[in-house]
Amino acid sequence: MMPLTGHLSQISRRVENLDRARTFFRETLGLTELYAFPGLAFFDLSGTRLMLRETGTTTEADVLYFHTEDLAAAHQTLASKAVAFSRAPHLIHTHPDGSEEWMAFFHDDEGRDLALHTITRP
Repeated sequence: MMPLTGHLSQISRRVENLDRARTFFRETLGLTELYAFPGLAFFDLSGTRLMLRETGTTTEADVLYFHTEDLAAAHQTLASKAVAFSRAPHLIHTHPDGSEEWMAFFHDDEGRDLALHTITRP
Protein backbone atom coordinates (compact mmCIF):
# COMPACT_ATOMS: atom_id res chain seq x y z
CA MET A 1 0.00 0.00 0.00
CA MET A 2 1.22 3.50 -0.84
CA PRO A 3 2.12 5.42 2.35
CA LEU A 4 0.63 8.72 1.14
CA THR A 5 -1.95 10.57 3.22
CA GLY A 6 -4.12 11.61 0.29
CA HIS A 7 -3.64 15.33 0.59
CA LEU A 8 -1.29 17.88 -0.88
CA SER A 9 1.11 19.42 1.59
CA GLN A 10 2.44 22.07 -0.76
CA ILE A 11 1.85 23.63 -4.16
CA SER A 12 4.66 25.45 -5.94
CA ARG A 13 3.89 28.41 -8.18
CA ARG A 14 6.54 30.05 -10.33
CA VAL A 15 6.35 33.84 -10.43
CA GLU A 16 8.18 36.44 -12.48
CA ASN A 17 8.62 38.94 -9.63
CA LEU A 18 8.52 37.69 -6.03
CA ASP A 19 8.04 41.09 -4.36
CA ARG A 20 5.06 41.85 -6.58
CA ALA A 21 3.60 38.36 -6.08
CA ARG A 22 4.03 38.51 -2.27
CA THR A 23 2.16 41.80 -2.19
CA PHE A 24 -0.66 40.36 -4.31
CA PHE A 25 -1.08 37.14 -2.30
CA ARG A 26 -0.66 38.85 1.09
CA GLU A 27 -2.44 42.18 0.60
CA THR A 28 -4.87 41.60 -2.26
CA LEU A 29 -5.90 38.01 -1.50
CA GLY A 30 -5.39 38.33 2.27
CA LEU A 31 -3.39 35.12 2.65
CA THR A 32 -1.17 34.59 5.68
CA GLU A 33 2.52 34.66 4.79
CA LEU A 34 4.34 32.00 6.79
CA TYR A 35 7.95 32.93 5.99
CA ALA A 36 10.23 33.90 3.12
CA PHE A 37 13.77 33.24 1.90
CA PRO A 38 15.65 34.81 -1.01
CA GLY A 39 13.64 33.83 -4.09
CA LEU A 40 10.92 32.01 -2.12
CA ALA A 41 7.83 32.91 -0.09
CA PHE A 42 5.39 30.56 1.66
CA PHE A 43 1.69 31.16 2.37
CA ASP A 44 -0.93 29.15 4.26
CA LEU A 45 -3.89 27.83 2.25
CA SER A 46 -5.86 26.22 5.12
CA GLY A 47 -3.12 23.72 5.88
CA THR A 48 -1.65 23.40 2.39
CA ARG A 49 1.38 25.58 1.75
CA LEU A 50 1.65 27.72 -1.32
CA MET A 51 5.30 28.25 -2.25
CA LEU A 52 6.00 31.17 -4.57
CA ARG A 53 9.29 30.73 -6.40
CA GLU A 54 10.79 33.58 -8.39
CA THR A 55 11.97 32.28 -11.76
CA GLY A 56 11.57 35.31 -14.00
CA THR A 57 9.07 33.33 -16.09
CA THR A 58 5.78 31.53 -15.63
CA THR A 59 6.07 29.13 -18.56
CA GLU A 60 7.22 26.08 -16.57
CA ALA A 61 4.70 23.72 -14.96
CA ASP A 62 3.97 24.03 -11.25
CA VAL A 63 4.82 21.25 -8.77
CA LEU A 64 2.44 19.20 -6.62
CA TYR A 65 3.88 18.00 -3.30
CA PHE A 66 2.24 14.86 -1.89
CA HIS A 67 2.35 14.49 1.87
CA THR A 68 3.60 11.24 3.34
CA GLU A 69 4.34 10.27 6.94
CA ASP A 70 7.06 7.85 5.78
CA LEU A 71 9.18 9.34 3.00
CA ALA A 72 11.53 6.37 2.76
CA ALA A 73 8.67 3.89 2.36
CA ALA A 74 6.87 6.06 -0.22
CA HIS A 75 10.11 6.47 -2.17
CA GLN A 76 10.75 2.73 -2.10
CA THR A 77 7.17 1.88 -3.16
CA LEU A 78 7.25 4.25 -6.12
CA ALA A 79 10.76 3.19 -7.14
CA SER A 80 9.58 -0.44 -7.15
CA LYS A 81 6.93 0.64 -9.69
CA ALA A 82 9.65 2.03 -12.00
CA VAL A 83 8.95 5.67 -11.13
CA ALA A 84 11.93 7.81 -12.18
CA PHE A 85 13.22 9.99 -9.35
CA SER A 86 15.18 13.09 -10.27
CA ARG A 87 16.20 13.67 -6.62
CA ALA A 88 16.27 11.02 -3.92
CA PRO A 89 14.95 11.84 -0.42
CA HIS A 90 16.93 14.73 1.00
CA LEU A 91 16.73 17.37 3.72
CA ILE A 92 15.37 20.69 2.43
CA HIS A 93 15.27 22.84 5.56
CA THR A 94 15.58 22.72 9.35
CA HIS A 95 13.17 25.11 11.10
CA PRO A 96 14.07 27.03 14.29
CA ASP A 97 11.98 24.57 16.35
CA GLY A 98 14.14 21.69 15.06
CA SER A 99 11.53 20.20 12.71
CA GLU A 100 12.96 19.08 9.39
CA GLU A 101 11.45 19.14 5.91
CA TRP A 102 12.37 16.30 3.60
CA MET A 103 11.48 15.86 -0.07
CA ALA A 104 12.04 13.55 -3.01
CA PHE A 105 11.31 14.62 -6.59
CA PHE A 106 10.00 12.42 -9.39
CA HIS A 107 8.19 12.73 -12.72
CA ASP A 108 4.66 11.99 -13.81
CA ASP A 109 3.81 10.11 -17.00
CA GLU A 110 4.43 13.28 -19.06
CA GLY A 111 7.77 14.15 -17.46
CA ARG A 112 6.43 16.92 -15.19
CA ASP A 113 7.77 17.37 -11.68
CA LEU A 114 6.03 15.92 -8.63
CA ALA A 115 7.35 15.54 -5.10
CA LEU A 116 6.97 13.58 -1.91
CA HIS A 117 7.08 15.75 1.23
CA THR A 118 7.26 15.13 4.95
CA ILE A 119 8.00 17.15 8.08
CA THR A 120 9.69 15.42 11.00
CA ARG A 121 9.19 16.95 14.42
CA PRO A 122 11.78 16.86 17.21
